[in-house]
Order: sequence, then structure tokens, then C-alpha cells
Amino acid sequence: MSDHPSYHEALPKGIEVLRWPHKHSLPEPEVIAFFESRNLTPSRWSNGPGEVYSVHTHNYQKTLFCVKGSITFSLPDLKKEVALRPGDRLTLPPGTRHGAIVGPDGVTCIEAGD
Repeated sequence: MSDHPSYHEALPKGIEVLRWPHKHSLPEPEVIAFFESRNLTPSRWSNGPGEVYSVHTHNYQKTLFCVKGSITFSLPDLKKEVALRPGDRLTLPPGTRHGAIVGPDGVTCIEAGD
């Protein structure tokens, strides 16, 4: 079984994962254009290997692209983890409890909330 199962994964509670199916990287200008076409202001951030985000929520829908490295999100209410690699997109509805741990090579993400 592949560790990158399908292009689109619809999880319970409106959580969505879209996998980048190509071998080449998803260009950052395309990620920024995705957000700007939705009138959202994207923000880029990076963390080093092993950085941990404790479980928390947001009062907005969070959409995040992993553009470099890897990060694994925990979804404790679903007892599920979602690993993202470059090009993958995660959408979390408002109020979704989630935490994360950065992969061994660090991570760079671009995200926005609406």
C-alpha cells in the first residue's frame, strides 16, 4: 500500500486532504495565486525538524499547503494522523482540534484562513 493513497481524501467533519500527484514541486507562485484568487492573504512559515505544535483550534477555516519538507497533523477527535509532503493541501474547518509535528528535514508551509 502506498503511503500517499489518493489525490483527494475527504475525512469526517469537513476535513479535506488533497495530494500533489506529480514528481515536480508545486511552484510557490501557484500556491499564492490559489489564495489570492479567493481573496485570502497567504502567509509563509518554516520550522526546523521535530518542532511540535500542541493541540489547538482556530475560529476560521484553515487551508495549508506544505511546500517543502514534511509535517504530520494529528486530529485527536478522529484518532487520525495526516502526513503532508510538498504540494499537499490540508483544509480544516473552524473549531477542528489539531496538533502537528514537523518532519526530519523541517517544513515550509503557506497558509491562509477565512
